[in-house]
Amino acid sequence: MQIEKAILATITTNKQKVTAGASIFICETSEEMEKVAANLEAILDGISHALSDELYIIVKH
Repeated sequence: MQIEKAILATITTNKQKVTAGASIFICETSEEMEKVAANLEAILDGISHALSDELYIIVKH
């Protein structure tokens, strides 16, 4: 099965910004969040998008 056009993961420093859906990764700092987003982008073969200073998503186009 090939996933197309989906949110694969959510990475945040503010757990109140997310509820459910894709896998959620809660980070302590912005630096940790950026590092996790970069790693997940490579692992999941997706693209990382910063939606705010506290929220990244990894999507598959």
